[in-house]
Amino acid sequence: MLSRVAESIYWMARQVERAENLARFLEVTHNLILDQPDNLVDPWAPLISVTGDFELFADRYSVTDVDSVTQFLAFDASYPSSMLSTLRQARENARGVRESLSSEVYEQVNQFYRFVNQASQQSKLESTNNFLSAVRDMAIQWTGVLDSTMSRNLGWHFANVGRMLERADKTSRILDVKYFNILPKVDDVGTAVDDVQWSALLYAISGFEAYRREHRMINISRVVEFFLFNRTFPRSIRFCVTAAVASFAEIIEASQPGSDHTALELASSLKHRLSKTSVEEVLAGGMHRFIDNLQSELNDIGDAMNSDYFHAVSL
Repeated sequence: MLSRVAESIYWMARQVERAENLARFLEVTHNLILDQPDNLVDPWAPLISVTGDFELFADRYSVTDVDSVTQFLAFDASYPSSMLSTLRQARENARGVRESLSSEVYEQVNQFYRFVNQASQQSKLESTNNFLSAVRDMAIQWTGVLDSTMSRNLGWHFANVGRMLERADKTSRILDVKYFNILPKVDDVGTAVDDVQWSALLYAISGFEAYRREHRMINISRVVEFFLFNRTFPRSIRFCVTAAVASFAEIIEASQPGSDHTALELASSLKHRLSKTSVEEVLAGGMHRFIDNLQSELNDIGDAMNSDYFHAVSL
């Protein structure tokens, strides 16, 4: 497979996954404020902070509120990581490699972009929550189409690595949103919090039912463990990293002899650490610090993908 084709497929999958997770970011925050006590921190500034793009936001908007944050993350065409921008990029990447995709995959990402683009042209959404829910549903449909219409060849594995790395990163950031909103000080981590708030967080990753099947009560340690270390839930960070490692192994098997495998080595190291780390260690050392380190490691894997595969002549 040509490196340019692999790169386009990888980024197409990451970009669709990013759009879905931005919808989840916004949706959980819209829901959290419905039950948020007045003495808690403002939820909108932290939502921008955990994206890492506060400076870009500040250049475009004078106030941090529900309207400006929703516009920035969902519809701002000048922000390269907004839902609108990422889906436009995903569609362009898909268009450039249509011969390597099923027609259904391309049609679905095109329909997804058109839906968000049409919403961006409205002066005001009738229901923000309905829109965000529809975005999640369309992303899930795209994932289903990808998995049910493409052979498990190199193209699918590059797509899988892209979406798993993006999903792991954004799952950690959704957890970080909770940290900022409910636990504004590191010393507060591990104290009792309202069950409704932690339930909303589980709903943000569509994991409430899966969590309750394993645990009868909402508990901060168990919720954090579910997000970070659950082996079977498809949006947990450990599951995502494990799935990425499996696809890396398939990619390497088809790669040229002597190719670099730094991305696999980094991903395997992270997988091993996640399997050996306990939630007690995370909370004792500071959940926010753990998530920061985790995001750095995921970024390193993404950088290694670029040097291992996308600057090569062919695979």
